[in-house]
Amino acid sequence: MSDPTDLQKDIAQLTADLKRLEAEYSMFFAGRLPRPPWETRSRVESLIKRWDRRHIPGTADRFRFEMVQSRFQTMVDVWDRGQRAREDGRPGPFAAPPPAPAREARGPEAAGGRVLHVAALKDPLREMDKVHALYDSLMAARRSSGEEVVPFHRFAALVSDQVSKLRTSGTAEVAFRVAVKDGKVKLTVRGPKGGGT
Repeated sequence: MSDPTDLQKDIAQLTADLKRLEAEYSMFFAGRLPRPPWETRSRVESLIKRWDRRHIPGTADRFRFEMVQSRFQTMVDVWDRGQRAREDGRPGPFAAPPPAPAREARGPEAAGGRVLHVAALKDPLREMDKVHALYDSLMAARRSSGEEVVPFHRFAALVSDQVSKLRTSGTAEVAFRVAVKDGKVKLTVRGPKGGGT
């Protein structure tokens, strides 16, 4: 097996640094770090910019780099929105969910637990604002219940897969619901007639 190229080494470094950056931003938004992790972020950013300006000959390497680059850009968007919301005094993607009485579900949905957010999607790629709002709500609930946070790109892929799957069975619009039942955060997916997954 040949030695890894400079790009492959840098992609491995970027992957590790991105995980560290996500952890540092989580600590910052949780109040455990006094300021955002600018040093780690600028190190990742400069490495991504360096390879973005160069020609990457191998398809596999180019694909891996583009995945890391896309993940970084998605997370930067979420972090910057959280930072702006914090500066404006608004709840953002990292804010704790409101107290339970304000989120209490009414009517038949209450049987499925406390409903925190509902979003109906036809085409996730064209409705990214809805996907972001759904992600923010789900991750805030997971954080408050001590559950692991999922990276946005994985969540967006799951949403897209679920919409595609239900659309092939004739469902034009797919409803996603974030709820808390018995202390567990649940994301349910259903078509208009109610067949949940």
